[in-house]
Amino acid sequence: MNWQELNNIEDYSSLIDSSSLNKSTIALFKHSTRCSISSLAKRRIESDWNKLNPDVPIFLIDLIQHRDLSNFIATDLKIEHQSPQIILLVEGNPIYHSSHLSISSKSIAKRI
Repeated sequence: MNWQELNNIEDYSSLIDSSSLNKSTIALFKHSTRCSISSLAKRRIESDWNKLNPDVPIFLIDLIQHRDLSNFIATDLKIEHQSPQIILLVEGNPIYHSSHLSISSKSIAKRI
């Protein structure tokens, strides 16, 4: 599993712009390191992401360290913040999101 960390608003904005220009698909995972449900959701993604979504880069947002980024994303994408939460974007636009125990690699693969 190749998590890429997303740590600030500038990098997020560049990522959205790049996804739009390159017509690419990306996933954002909002993760709380203090939450057992978030840890479970993260392990579920790690178990089969590479098999089901090998061409989709996934970005990890640590909510404890970067709550400002998470709030910005919620406002920017007009998706209510939840934790844990996964958001799938195609060409910079959200096409799917889920939270808590609804998060799975399979649910993402179905939308691609």
